[in-house]
Amino acid sequence: MVPLRDENPTTLTPYVTYALIALNVLVFFHQLTLSSPVLEEFVWTWGVVPARITASLNGMDSGAVWLTLLSSQFLHGNLFHIGGNMLYLWVFGNNIEDKLGHGRYLYFYLLCGVLAAVSQWFFFQRSQIPMIGASGAIAGIMGAYIIRFPSAKILTLIPFLLFFTVRIPAYIFLGFWFVQQALASVATTVYASADGAGGVAYWAHAGGFVFGALLGPMFGLMDDVPPRRR
Repeated sequence: MVPLRDENPTTLTPYVTYALIALNVLVFFHQLTLSSPVLEEFVWTWGVVPARITASLNGMDSGAVWLTLLSSQFLHGNLFHIGGNMLYLWVFGNNIEDKLGHGRYLYFYLLCGVLAAVSQWFFFQRSQIPMIGASGAIAGIMGAYIIRFPSAKILTLIPFLLFFTVRIPAYIFLGFWFVQQALASVATTVYASADGAGGVAYWAHAGGFVFGALLGPMFGLMDDVPPRRR
């Protein structure tokens, strides 16, 4: 399932969402200009390497590694990685920005990204594999979306023999997505080694989603909802 757009109008122009998309794309284009050895060093330097975070906690690495909790959110592995992330950010981010306002939305987005990376680190503290991508932060946006707009209809592209579109309620679309990530998180924890597994950082996705759902109301996401409807 691929979201195309939602049905919720906005009153604010989502400047921050547009800026985040633009910045991610610019950084990705920069990555494309790097040779393989330079790109590998770039990702190691600016991506989140759980083992380095653990070493920093033990006083054996520079405290600067904590900056990677932010910088890693703007790096991506390939065109499909950034394309999927930016699509989800564009579909779900505008409504959350509309409810939180530009400043709180940016802080909320970055905080969800940081907490998502910490979630992955918690389960794979010795991993030497860099984590990159905006997925954790966007998962936080999705977690906020499901509690604020559970009944919103998401225009969804479904590949089945031929492609067709259908409107799916947000609680079904996002709930299904979260269950997938949660099950995959448990599976990677059970079957991967203590040094981690390559591929997708599922705990970052699941963690970001949960933190987004929990933190959204604290940031004022539900302020315009009558108490009886919350």
